[in-house]
Amino acid sequence: MSEIVKAETTPWQGSFWLPQNASPMTSGQDALFYFIYSLSVLFFVLVVGFMVFFAWKYRKRKEGESTANIHGNTKLEIIWSVIPGLLFIVIFVWGFFDWIKLNVVPQGALEVKVTGRKWDWLFTDQKTGAETSDLIVPINTPVRLTMSSADVIHGFYIPDFRINRDVLPNQYTVVWFKAEKEGSYPILCTQYCGTKHSQMVRYVKVVSEEEYNKAMIAAQGAGLSPEELGKKIFSGKGACASCHSVTPDSTKMVGPPLFGAYGENKSVTNKNGKKETIKFDDNYIRESIVDPNVRVVVGYPPVMPSYQGQLDEKEMNALVEYIKSLKK
Repeated sequence: MSEIVKAETTPWQGSFWLPQNASPMTSGQDALFYFIYSLSVLFFVLVVGFMVFFAWKYRKRKEGESTANIHGNTKLEIIWSVIPGLLFIVIFVWGFFDWIKLNVVPQGALEVKVTGRKWDWLFTDQKTGAETSDLIVPINTPVRLTMSSADVIHGFYIPDFRINRDVLPNQYTVVWFKAEKEGSYPILCTQYCGTKHSQMVRYVKVVSEEEYNKAMIAAQGAGLSPEELGKKIFSGKGACASCHSVTPDSTKMVGPPLFGAYGENKSVTNKNGKKETIKFDDNYIRESIVDPNVRVVVGYPPVMPSYQGQLDEKEMNALVEYIKSLKK
C-alpha cells in the first residue's frame, strides 16, 4: 500500500452551504454568514422585483407618449440610506466581536508548533516534545497553534473549525481553536504551493485525554524498533512519503521510488552535470538526506530540500534502516 497521504473518506456533514461546525466557539461566524446571505437574497429580490415592476409600470404604451417627469422622493432616499447604514453597523459589530474571540488565546492553552513544508505538515507538541504528522488534541481543550513555513507560503485551513491562517517563511502566525466533538477533521492548504499542493491533506484527531496521552508517548518513539521508527519518520516528520513511493509497483512521483532500491546500482547526475553510477547504500541514503542535490538519480529533478540539522543521529539511522527494509 502506498505511503502517499490520502484524504480520509467521510460522509458529508453539514448544510448545503457550510460543512459541519465541530467547534461551537465559532458558531457566531456561521450565524453571521447566514444573516448576510439572507440579507443578500432579500435585497436581490427587492431590487430586481422593483426593476421589473417599474419597467412594466412605465413601459411605452403608444407612439409619442413621453415619460413622467420625476423629481425624486426625499423620504425614500433617507430610508434607503439609513437602513443599509444600520445593517452595515450591525454586521461590523457582530464580526468585530467574533474576530476578537478568534484572536485572543485563552490562558493555559495547549501549545503546538506547526511547520508547513512541501507538501506536508509537522506538528510538535510543546508539552511533550512529540512530533506527529496529524494534529492530535484532547477534547474540550483550547489549542494554540504557532505556525511557520520551511519553504513557501502555505495556508492552514480546518473547514470544520472555521479557522484559516496563512503560514509564512521566517515569520510566526498564531491561531487557536477548541474542539468539542471527538472525530477526525481534514486540514487543507489554501495557498498554491507546488505540483502536489492538492495532496497536502492531514487531519486533526480529537480524542479523549487518555488517548491523547497514549498518542504522545507513542509519537516519541518509545518501544519502536529502528525500522518502525524510520517508517514513522518517513511518513511523518520527514514528509518523505510526499515525494517517494515505497510500493512494489514503483509508482513514479517527484522523487525516485525506494522499494527494492537498496543495494542496486543507480545512474545519477552529479552537481557538475556529469553522469556516474553509484551503489544505493547507507552512505548514499545519508548523503541524499543531508545534501540531496549532490548526486540526483537520472530522470528526476533536483528539488529535494536538505534535512541537515532537522534529524538527529537516531532518526537518521532509523530512516536508513526503514529504506533498507523495503526489499523485493
